[in-house]
Amino acid sequence: MNVAQRPELIAGQLAPRSDTSVVAATMAQASAPPHVVAAPVGTTPVSPVPGGPVPRGPAPGGVPPRPAPPDHTGPASALAAAVQEATRAHRAADAGAGPAGELADAGIRLLAPDGTLVPDPRFDVLADHDLRQAFYRSMVLARRLDAEATALQRQGELVLWIPLRGQEAAQVGSAQAAGARDFIFPSYREHAVAWHRGVPAGEVLRLLRGISHDGWDPAAHNMANYTIVLASQTLHAVGYGMGVLLDGDVGTGDPERDTAVLVYLGDGAMSQGDANEAFVWAASFGAPVVFLCQNNQWAISTPARRQSPVHLARRADGFGFPGLRVDGNDVLAMHAVTSWALAHARGGGGPVLIEANTYRMAPHTTSDDATRYQPANELAAWAARDPIERLRRMLAADVDAGWFDEIDELAAQTAAELRRDCLALDPPPPASMLDHVYAEETAQERDQRTWFTAYRDSFL
Repeated sequence: MNVAQRPELIAGQLAPRSDTSVVAATMAQASAPPHVVAAPVGTTPVSPVPGGPVPRGPAPGGVPPRPAPPDHTGPASALAAAVQEATRAHRAADAGAGPAGELADAGIRLLAPDGTLVPDPRFDVLADHDLRQAFYRSMVLARRLDAEATALQRQGELVLWIPLRGQEAAQVGSAQAAGARDFIFPSYREHAVAWHRGVPAGEVLRLLRGISHDGWDPAAHNMANYTIVLASQTLHAVGYGMGVLLDGDVGTGDPERDTAVLVYLGDGAMSQGDANEAFVWAASFGAPVVFLCQNNQWAISTPARRQSPVHLARRADGFGFPGLRVDGNDVLAMHAVTSWALAHARGGGGPVLIEANTYRMAPHTTSDDATRYQPANELAAWAARDPIERLRRMLAADVDAGWFDEIDELAAQTAAELRRDCLALDPPPPASMLDHVYAEETAQERDQRTWFTAYRDSFL
């Protein structure tokens, strides 16, 4: 079925909804979302059920308060002066002379770097003590597995590795918010999301070992495989969200039916046309999609401040749906805000953009030398906001020191298992590249297979 077969879609409407457009519906006051029940770490989170504390969310209207936009109605000379000042500030910041705005304005925060809770009028902490411990466990395991995979690549066992160090809270907190029915579209760095979703650790390495075009079965985990082409997964996510709309699985009030889509992208991908086209489509038709931008401050060697003069969350303003900037190194805030956003989308409120303000504490990939562009003082400033140490400081008041040692030991064991599983990933038979090209093998394909097999055997 296409849009032409459903004329009500062209008008931005979906029966049996009212004549009010879906875009307007995204601005309506969100009803209280259901509570997200914690799932054991390493398994697929369970679907949300009613009851318990709820994230309060942004101000009425579903849109968080934002500073007023600049007044560009004055004389042209005033606007030119403002542009010149912004350019000067950006150049100064690029040279290391400007203020660290991303540090001064971290976004929505519930857990301070010193491990103390920070009250926020819009959001409550949803994670109880047990879930906080589970968060810590997941983040420590993700960091240790990431380090092991980096070592495997340096030793020639992986073609490439994309480190996630520093982004553990943004990934684990948001992944926990997703229900079992929700579908996740990752980019290429969401290893902690995959592991938290229940994907076997070794399966994440298949693509990067060069033995497969994919990794895991998407249907088994409601999570698509990695997408290397920047921002293309945002279009896939909106397409899936449109399918959910057409199936009528949005806004029914039935937790066993309502579904949302969570898609990850980076700050560099926010500059891609695909991302902006996805925003337009999602806003126009009220697709139940939560766009989660992990702003790790560097699109390879290009700083985020050079790509956008304003916080990336404000990009949502121009498309007519809520945008929230969150401290991406605060796992409690990431969990609470993403829980609200997904509930908003499942309930028929339309798309939401979350900017997770975090930092990439490692190279872009193992083929990158980040020391050539990441200032040492910037690294040190963000290291003081380490997401794992932040949660550890909070838990230390109530958890025995031996428990942390047990987690470290478990992480070491898990890393050893990852190494073993990686080395056991043997390359497939070369002729398998012709498998599954068509639903049924054609005569031409059979001829190609016969020729290729004979050619390869000639060297043996």
